[in-house]
Amino acid sequence: MTKKPLNQNAKFDQIFIDTIEESFVFENKPINRFKIFENNVNNIEKDKKEKISKLRKKINSIENCNLRNNSKNMVMGDGNINSPIMLIGETPGEKEDLEGLTFCGDIGSLLTKMLLAIDIKKKDIYTTYSVNFRPPNDRKPTSQEIKRYSIFLKELISIIDPKLLVLMGSTAMEAVTGLNSQISNERGKWKEIIIGNKTIPIMITFNPSYLIRYPENKKHSWEDLKKIKKKIQDLKIKIS
Repeated sequence: MTKKPLNQNAKFDQIFIDTIEESFVFENKPINRFKIFENNVNNIEKDKKEKISKLRKKINSIENCNLRNNSKNMVMGDGNINSPIMLIGETPGEKEDLEGLTFCGDIGSLLTKMLLAIDIKKKDIYTTYSVNFRPPNDRKPTSQEIKRYSIFLKELISIIDPKLLVLMGSTAMEAVTGLNSQISNERGKWKEIIIGNKTIPIMITFNPSYLIRYPENKKHSWEDLKKIKKKIQDLKIKIS
């Protein structure tokens, strides 16, 4: 009579399972990985909103700021906080100051058309400004003011954590890169910046408000937009 061999592996497996958890039960029901992913996304979004809220309070607590004292609203930013694309303009204008939103009126309409030309909807990216308050008489912020607010801007960039930055206008260029040269010499060239130990590609281009005043430069902006579209394709960035 032949003895039936014992399955020692089964014995060891059971000991291992019992060691981990007494009531360990196998189920045929598949793991809902989509739900796990969805929960992770929700947690990330919640964390970002909390950090942005704290940053907003920090900016609103600035003392002795001529920009803050002469504005009706702080314009923090709007759009998709989980977007891989972050667009930074110069400063809020009159309509943005009234509504507390970015790129309103004719400027917003032009920006919307520019983005749609490369298959991007404004609501699907995150937009903000280099300085959160409207300067008196819409003047250009001083280098000191730009430097003061760049600290908050870079903190916001770190929170949003984009894969690509679009800087519109010389104020945005100076706030993020420190460059204060002519924007016409810097636009259309890919640059990089390190924020929070992460290297982010940057495209500098004209601000929509400038293009409204000088429409002959739209052809240059179109060249910049095509480069942005190609970079998005090359990096396989998905925008939704």
